[in-house]
Amino acid sequence: MAYRIAIVGATGNVGRAIAQSLAERAFPVERLTPLASSRSTGAEVSFGDTVLKVQDAATYDFSKEDLVFFCANARDAEKIIPRILSTSKAYVIDKSSAYRMEPNVPLVVPEVNAQTLCLATKKRLVASPNCVAIPLALTLAPLQSLGTIEKVIVSTYQSVSGAGKEAMDELYLQTKATFVAEHIPPQAFSKPIAFNVIPQIDSFEQDGFTGEELKIIMELKKMLSPQIQITPTCVRVPVFVGHCAALNVTFDKKVSPQEARAIFKSAPSISLLDSADKELFATPLDVAGEDTAFVSRLRQNPRTPHDLTFWVACDNLRKGSALNAVQIAETLVTQKHLQ
Repeated sequence: MAYRIAIVGATGNVGRAIAQSLAERAFPVERLTPLASSRSTGAEVSFGDTVLKVQDAATYDFSKEDLVFFCANARDAEKIIPRILSTSKAYVIDKSSAYRMEPNVPLVVPEVNAQTLCLATKKRLVASPNCVAIPLALTLAPLQSLGTIEKVIVSTYQSVSGAGKEAMDELYLQTKATFVAEHIPPQAFSKPIAFNVIPQIDSFEQDGFTGEELKIIMELKKMLSPQIQITPTCVRVPVFVGHCAALNVTFDKKVSPQEARAIFKSAPSISLLDSADKELFATPLDVAGEDTAFVSRLRQNPRTPHDLTFWVACDNLRKGSALNAVQIAETLVTQKHLQ
């Protein structure tokens, strides 16, 4: 069976990556319709060997769709997704943050909690997590077999593509300007991003945490366990593609790096790039275009045998966003929710 699919936000980084992933993975598509705001109407999006014209999401009739990928912002999601659900029988996979914390909306990384998709049967809405929460969940979930995870302290190093095409353009233009002694004031970020790191992603909210940090806390608790204590610091770095994170994980019992390596070697969608010589590790350039989360620099302080420390790198546009959404669609098919 083939499916009629629409992508809202098809001209953005994630929307284009979803179209690419659908083609690469030979998802059964009867018809693909790219949608965006009125200002992008008529733009072109590639799907395999086909070039498609973008239509206006605000006026589009969703009644004939089987599946909709929503890749626009949360404000637009709150306007458009209710209309999709009320006028069609389509399932919606939402990449925005609008519905992630709704109790009856599953927040899904298929390798971690595919069983929760049964919650989507009535409402037909599935949320895909934040682009850095996905690799964090991927790596933390298999470690739960070693013992109860009590605490996670994580610092993220997130590329500008997580903030959209305008942010990527800003990094490019500011970098060029630096070499000719020009100044391009920041627009996408609070400070210049070229040759800089910015310990702020999203606006500052309660207790000094940013919106991005609160998303990580709440989403990981929803997917893994509400009892885990999570303290994140999110940092924007002058990299185009690829999110990284340094994690320190505390268990309720002694664990060993050898046990963790064995777990990671067999865990789905994880590539272990770690060796005894400590010179093998993954960087954003290494993981760009890859479909797994790479784990490296796995180690332990002998004075804290309940703790493990490691480094994670992942392509945020692929497994961190587009691929996860497509894998949710594939799981909806295999679980026979989408027919």
